[in-house]
Amino acid sequence: MTKMLASVTGGEEAEIAISAGADIIDLKDPKAGALGAVATETVRHTVAAVAGRRLTSAVCGDLPMQPETIRARVEEIAATGVDYVKIGFFPSENVAACSEILQPISKKKRLIAVLFADLAPDFELLSRFAADGFHGVMVDTADKAKGRLLDHLPPARIPAFVDRARGLGLAVGLSGSLEAPDIPRLLPFAPDFLGFRGALCGEGSRTRSIDAEAVKQIRALIPEEQRAGRASSVDYRLLAARGYAPGGADSALGTDKIFVREFVLPVEIGAYSFEHGHTQKVRFDVTAEVLRVTSHPEDMRHIVSYDLIMDGIRMIVARGHVQLSEALAEQVAAHVLEDPRVVRVTVRVEKLELGPAGVGVEIERKRAKQQPSALHARHDHGKKGVIS
Repeated sequence: MTKMLASVTGGEEAEIAISAGADIIDLKDPKAGALGAVATETVRHTVAAVAGRRLTSAVCGDLPMQPETIRARVEEIAATGVDYVKIGFFPSENVAACSEILQPISKKKRLIAVLFADLAPDFELLSRFAADGFHGVMVDTADKAKGRLLDHLPPARIPAFVDRARGLGLAVGLSGSLEAPDIPRLLPFAPDFLGFRGALCGEGSRTRSIDAEAVKQIRALIPEEQRAGRASSVDYRLLAARGYAPGGADSALGTDKIFVREFVLPVEIGAYSFEHGHTQKVRFDVTAEVLRVTSHPEDMRHIVSYDLIMDGIRMIVARGHVQLSEALAEQVAAHVLEDPRVVRVTVRVEKLELGPAGVGVEIERKRAKQQPSALHARHDHGKKGVIS
């Protein structure tokens, strides 16, 4: 299950986050940069106050890529008793050396390497982090004024990152000015945790204090594991965002239709030799009939987002050449039907550059029986959890 990481500035905010259900309490000073560090004593006191009720993590600060500087700071934070130490790796020729010098510490403390989606991250470094004993890797954003994670790392690129990290035995985290609508788009990739700060501050800036109601709203969008001594708080309607559900939505509430129309992408498609080696414009029109989960939808918990359709099309197109329009339409339909709330889908695929008229195919597919999500199963295979 994906965990919710809440970045807090100290003990007071930690209590708010714990009360609202956050899984990981992350110490950070948002006024001091993307990975701005709080005082070491604040980390120590907060860890003591949390007293094992939640996992804890702390950032080391926006440090220069100098191996000895990095090592000293990581040792300092590790000594506070925090469960995870997060280290930012900014573009530098010294990145490998900064990772390697942490090998002795990684044998005693779980280290998380942080790369930045808006700084052209080098995912070849994942093998370096794994070799040096890191527990996990996460992607964040360095400049919070220049967009969210998905503005810099689109959904089509996320599976390759997640699969590679998992293949190396690394836990995976995603963060970077995430907002509520991003959650159902990211949950299908089954990251080990999603990180939040600004979204926890309500309508205010990420530098303001977190708001209990805002934390609860984010928590409610992430299916929650049962903790010892508590009744299960899993909302199975939300698990549909991960591609599975025990009984589906209530058909008595009827259905709605969501659609994507005239969505045009460059696609490598075609069976003729002249269609290989380049892209051509393809238009997608998709309509999905969706079981309702409430008579009064109010937020992202209650809907299937059209973003999931567009994200899926982008991911399918990114896989490479497709011979037939029919095959492409079938793949899109199968992706949309992975969500158990979808009972029927119509997909139209139209090639726009093969003459004076568009040509293509339109298919309609219905849900046969409950199937586990192929995307979810692929990303859960061999997964290394955050807790170990």
